[in-house]
Amino acid sequence: MNYQLSRRYFLKTSAALGLSQMLLGCSNATPAIQILFLENSIPLRLIKDFQNTTEANKIDFEPQAQIAQIFERIFKLSEKNSEKETKSLTDKIFNKSIIYPSLTSLGDVWLASAINQNAIQPLSIKNLANWQKLPASWHKLVRRNSKGNFAEDGEIYGAPYRWGSTVIAYRSDKLEKLNLKLKDWQDLWQPELRDRISLLDSPRETIGLTLKKLGYSYNTENLNSVLGLETELLELNQQAKLYSSDHYLEPLVLGDTWVAVGWSTDILPLLKRYPDIKFVIPESGTSLWADIWVKPAKSTEPSPSMAEDESIVNIVQQWIDYCWKPQAAKQISLFTDGISPILPTLEPKEIPKDLRDNIFLNSKVLNSDKSEFLLPLQAETEQQYRDLWLKIRQSG
Repeated sequence: MNYQLSRRYFLKTSAALGLSQMLLGCSNATPAIQILFLENSIPLRLIKDFQNTTEANKIDFEPQAQIAQIFERIFKLSEKNSEKETKSLTDKIFNKSIIYPSLTSLGDVWLASAINQNAIQPLSIKNLANWQKLPASWHKLVRRNSKGNFAEDGEIYGAPYRWGSTVIAYRSDKLEKLNLKLKDWQDLWQPELRDRISLLDSPRETIGLTLKKLGYSYNTENLNSVLGLETELLELNQQAKLYSSDHYLEPLVLGDTWVAVGWSTDILPLLKRYPDIKFVIPESGTSLWADIWVKPAKSTEPSPSMAEDESIVNIVQQWIDYCWKPQAAKQISLFTDGISPILPTLEPKEIPKDLRDNIFLNSKVLNSDKSEFLLPLQAETEQQYRDLWLKIRQSG
C-alpha cells in the first residue's frame, strides 16, 4: 500500500468517533447499514437531511480521518482474507456484532489498487436516476476492468461525488518583497525560492509537475524518453526545504517556506485564516482528484426481515443518488472545499451566488484537457517512477 497517495491526514481520530455517535442520534437500535465517509468531505447537514428521508436509526454514517484508513479497513475485510482474521479485526473495530461497511469513500487514485486486490465490487447503476446527469468524463473515470484499468466496456466501480486539484500556495507577503510572481510550474525553479518550497512526498505529483513543466503529461508512460527530466528534478530538489504529504502547510504558515504544492481541500481552508496565503492554479495544467463512493467486496446487506422495506433494501443506492441531486451538489460545493461533478450541469440561475465565481467551477485550465487525473500505470512504468524518485531523494 502506498500511503503517500492519501490527500489528507488528521491527527485526532477521537473527533471522528464523537461525530459518528452524534450522527446515530439517541437511538439504541443496531444500525442495519454502515457508510464510511471521509471526514469533512460530506456536510453534516446533508447527512441529516438524508436521514430524515429514511429510517435514521438503520444507518450508521461513520467519519474516517483519512483515505488510507478506509482503504486498509476494506482491504482487511475483503474476501481474500481468512474468516478468522476478518472476524478478529471486525470485532476489534466495531466492538459489537459484525457489520461490514455497505459503502465507503475512496480516492480515485486508490481505485485501481482496490479493484486489483479484490477489495471492492462493481456498483449497480440500475436505480441511480442521476447517473446520466454526470458528464461523460466522470463515467470514464470509474469504468474499469478487473485489473483496475480503464475499459469502455468495463463495469462501474465508483460514484464520484466531489473533486479538486493540486495547486500552488504561497506567502504573498514574502514574494511581493522580492517582486516574485507565480503563474505556472516553471516558476518553482526561480533561484530566489531555493530551500523555500514544500513539496508533496509523492512521485506521481512531484515528477508529474516536472513533466508538465517540460510539456508532457502527468501520465507519461516512458520516463526514459523525456529529455532533461532527471536534471530538472535534481534542480527542483535543491529548491525544496521538505517533502511531506501530511505536514506541508505548517512551514508555510510559519514562514519557514514561502511556497507549497498541495491539494486544494487542504489549502482553501487556510485562506480565510491567513490572508497572506494565496494560491494559483498552474497555467499549463495540474493534477485532478476525485472522492468517490465504492462498495466493499464484503459488505453487510439488509437482512431478509427488512425485505419489505424498500427504503432500507435500496439505502446504498438511495444515498449515492442523493449526493447527485442539485441541492446536495450545492451543499457539497459550498461547505467541503471541493466541487460536485453535478454543479456544472446546473442552470446558472440554480447555482448559489457564493459559487458562481468559484475558480474551480470556472477555471478554463481545470475544465480542459490541460489538467488530468492520475491514471493507473503499467508495472514497468511504476518501477521507472520509483527508481527515479529514489535517485532524486537520495541526491541530497
